[in-house]
Order: sequence, then structure tokens, then C-alpha cells
Amino acid sequence: MRRHLLALLLCAAPALVRAEPETVVLLHGLGRSAWSMARLEHTLARDGYRVVNLSYPSRTVPLETLARDWLPAQLHAHAADTAPRLHFVTHSMGGIVLRLYLRDHAPAHLGRTVMLAPPNQGSEIPVRLKNFPPFRWFTGVNGLRLDPAATSLPRSLGPWPATAGALGVIAGDRSLNPLFSAWLPGPDDGKVAVASTHLAGESAHRVVPHSHTWLAWRADTARLIAQFLRTGNFTAN
Repeated sequence: MRRHLLALLLCAAPALVRAEPETVVLLHGLGRSAWSMARLEHTLARDGYRVVNLSYPSRTVPLETLARDWLPAQLHAHAADTAPRLHFVTHSMGGIVLRLYLRDHAPAHLGRTVMLAPPNQGSEIPVRLKNFPPFRWFTGVNGLRLDPAATSLPRSLGPWPATAGALGVIAGDRSLNPLFSAWLPGPDDGKVAVASTHLAGESAHRVVPHSHTWLAWRADTARLIAQFLRTGNFTAN
């Protein structure tokens, strides 16, 4: 009898062990904090992901240092570097931090990435405001490096790495700042032109009617992110 009971428990044991959830790391934009990604954190956690919502010194630490030292240290501290599968969701400059990181790292467990309003081809705003002291103060050491020149940092990083998994980009085309929009070519979100969010190697691109600032807080944005992390596409199957 004991032998049969032991055999039954051994057979049932695998079903009693829960698989470790996949991890999603959130990276906010310039001058923001983890609070700006709070709604996405809640939504993705509800979907069953282990969510790591990071705040980083976006105004005071150079992008290269963030990508080389800060991000790897944070991934290790939160055990994201040993997760069974690792996804990223970034907003604005957070996408540039991730691209810099992936230039020198190729995590074997990397899953999918969604970038919200990334200045992948730069933005004209830093060019227009480079001599405006409040802009320089607010954006710190990194703001002026996001210009659209062919030699700028975002454009020097090249295409999305083939080893980095599927990349989905969500851009907004509603602006809360008419002046900034007048400086940007074509549809824009008030900070970044839709055309500048594209990146060679992206798997999917979607435009939604939201501004740069509030893109990460919108329900349809969250649904698109969840869809892409599940399937690698923004279109429901």
C-alpha cells in the first residue's frame, strides 16, 4: 500500500511544481522614474509576469555608463539575468539604454522587447533647444545626445540585433505641445516623430492616438504590449 502511495505522489509531483514566471524589465524615459511605468507594471503582473520596474539616474549618468554598468548590475540584483525568459518594455530613452546594452551583451534567455516612442533616429527637439538653459538643466548629460544627426548616439547603434529576439515598436501621433510638433517632421507625439521611432530589424510597428508623456498609461497600449509579449505581433491571432 505504501509503495503504491509513494508511486502516486511521485507521479503527481511535477504537476505540483509551478514553473517560474517569465520576467519583464521596465525602463522609463529621460527625466522620469519607475512611477511612470506603474500602470504597465500592474497590468503585466496581473498577466502572470514577474515585473522588475526600475528607476535610473537618466539625467546625471551618461547613457554608456547606464548600459555598461548600471543595467547589468540591476539585472543581476533582481535575478533577471537568470530568469527562464527575459523580456523588456521601454519608454523613450529607455529604448536607447537597452540598445546600448545589447550592443555588448547577448542574453541567451532574451525573449521579446516592446519600445514605446523610442527616439531610434533621434529627435529634433534637442537641436532646437540646445542653447536654452532650462532644457539643458532638465535633460542633463543625455538630452543633447538624442539629436537626429547621422553621427548621433541613437543612429550610431545600427539595426536591432538578429540575436535579440522580436522587437515591437509603439508610437504615438497625438501632441500636447504644438510648438514642439512644429519642429518635428510629420505625425508626432510631441517629443518624437513617428518616423523616428522605426528601427531596422523591428518585427512590428503600431501607431496609437496618444502623446509621448501618457503613452505608457493608456489601456490600449497595455493591451498591445501584452499581445506582443505573448505572440511577437500586435495583431490578435
